[in-house]
Amino acid sequence: MATARLRVALLLCCCAALSFTHNPETKPVRLFTEEELRRYDGTEEGEPLLMAIKGVVFNVTEGKEFYGKDAPYNSLVGKDCTRAVAKMSLDPADLTSDTAGLTEEQLQSLESVFEGTYKRKYPIVGYTAARILNQDGSPKQDFQSEDQPQFQHKDEF
Repeated sequence: MATARLRVALLLCCCAALSFTHNPETKPVRLFTEEELRRYDGTEEGEPLLMAIKGVVFNVTEGKEFYGKDAPYNSLVGKDCTRAVAKMSLDPADLTSDTAGLTEEQLQSLESVFEGTYKRKYPIVGYTAARILNQDGSPKQDFQSEDQPQFQHKDEF
């Protein structure tokens, strides 16, 4: 537990510098833990609907008729559902960020839906730890925030 807190503190210090390169007038983008992301699954009235794909957290509240409570794709919100999006699946076993064993066709489909649907339609509000941290908890040196010029935001962890 203390190690995890130390990693988060280190991450906050290391990544804070990213926010200085962006317009301070824009809304911040932040890091979501898996536990925190689960809180935005549509069960709490008035809370935004969030889902992650490839470690990028999107606010899909605008599509609540698809992602809200009792909606057809509600199982995708509150988690990183990269595998499910790649496979076009709602199978509970696919509601994970794991891409191991996906076919080239599934990976291409994932990229197409990620770029053509989610990044185009829904604002990015953060990233998951897997997107910006190595397995040892250190920040990934090659982390790049996603470009989304149609929405105004800045990175702030």
